[in-house]
Amino acid sequence: MAASRRRRSRHITIAAAVAAVGLTVGLTTGCDAVSKALDCVQTAEAVADSVTDLQQAVENASNDPTQIDEALTSIDQNLDEIGDKTDNTDVNKAVDNLSEAVTNVRTAVKNGDETPDLSPITDAAGELTKVCTP
Repeated sequence: MAASRRRRSRHITIAAAVAAVGLTVGLTTGCDAVSKALDCVQTAEAVADSVTDLQQAVENASNDPTQIDEALTSIDQNLDEIGDKTDNTDVNKAVDNLSEAVTNVRTAVKNGDETPDLSPITDAAGELTKVCTP
C-alpha cells in the first residue's frame, strides 16, 4: 500500500512539474524553449512510469522474468529520446547516470539476481525529473 501511495505521489509531483514548466517557461521564454522544456518533463514522466513498471516487474519476477527486461528497455528508449532532444549539460548528466544505473541492474539480472537493488535507478530518475523542472 505504501509503495502504491509513493507512486501516486510521484505522478502527482511530475504532473505539477509539467504544469509549472508550462506556466513559468511560457511567461519567460520563446516557444522553442517551452517545447524543449515540456519534452524534457514529458519524457521524465515517461521514465518515472517505466521505473514504476520496473519496480512492479521485480516484485513479480517469479511470475514473468521477461517483464524486468521489458521495463529496462522502456527506460533505455525514453533516455534515448530525451538525450536526442536536449543539449542541456545537467539533463545529459542525469540521463547518463540513469543509463548507467539501468545497465548495472540489467547486468545484475543477467547474473541471476532476482531482486536487484533499484535504488540507483529511482535516485537517478528523481534527479532527471529535478533537472527537467525549471
